[in-house]
Amino acid sequence: MTYGWHSNSFFNFTKSDSLNLTDFIDFSFIDVIDIFLVAFLLFYLYKLVKGTVAINIFIGIVIIYLIWKLTDILNMDVLSNLLGKFISVGFFALIVVFQQEIRKFLLLLGSTNFTNRGKVVRYFKFLSQTQQVSNIHINTLIDACENMSKTRTGAIIVIQRSNSLDFTIKENNRVHMKLMPQVLETIFFKNSPFHDGAIVIENNSIIAARVVLPVSESSILEPKYGLRHRAALGISEKTDALVIVISEQTGKIVYVKNSEFYSYKNLIDLKENLIQDISL
Repeated sequence: MTYGWHSNSFFNFTKSDSLNLTDFIDFSFIDVIDIFLVAFLLFYLYKLVKGTVAINIFIGIVIIYLIWKLTDILNMDVLSNLLGKFISVGFFALIVVFQQEIRKFLLLLGSTNFTNRGKVVRYFKFLSQTQQVSNIHINTLIDACENMSKTRTGAIIVIQRSNSLDFTIKENNRVHMKLMPQVLETIFFKNSPFHDGAIVIENNSIIAARVVLPVSESSILEPKYGLRHRAALGISEKTDALVIVISEQTGKIVYVKNSEFYSYKNLIDLKENLIQDISL
């Protein structure tokens, strides 16, 4: 009798345990949506910090959090309390550290380009790289930059991506020109009425010329960089635009993205960087 009672009890326990396990792995359609939205947000956060100093800061914060959890498990009270104080104000620290990235993220969500295109899958790279880059002739752009570099023609070229640049464009500088080397060189020619200012490129068209860009207030910018470079850095701080600057004094081509000046080996390397960045 005793053995039978134990057997029934074991059977009941196993059956109950199985039901609890089933309840644990069972989730509703709302849970699927929740997971999808979290993945969506993480994707955009990764897109914004990828290739920037912010990604290293983010990794550092994750490491501190893991160490805090480990010290808490091991009952290391002193170190756990110190790290706990840091983690408790971590939310406000994140706002300060990732101020520019958060701004870009909000601009991306509210961008008219993002809502009007209706191609959310494009941001998840469901389209091939060739399909996305075909909207802009990279070779045309590189050829024009090479020619202007040789003649030391000062220029600032802004390539619009996800964030709308409408706030920089006024009716008197809105144009519609096909992207061609001759057109770019004519615009930035010293005697041209459009040479003073930036141009904005969307797809394969120049949509604005003589554009006044916001100037960066960064104090770490080297003295060798002039107003064009500050303007390029300024628009890069506020949007996800890509910027090419050609120095009038030296003819050097500078590539700006994610609020930083990016180095490259040669024009072929610059072309590959542009193809990769435009396809994102």
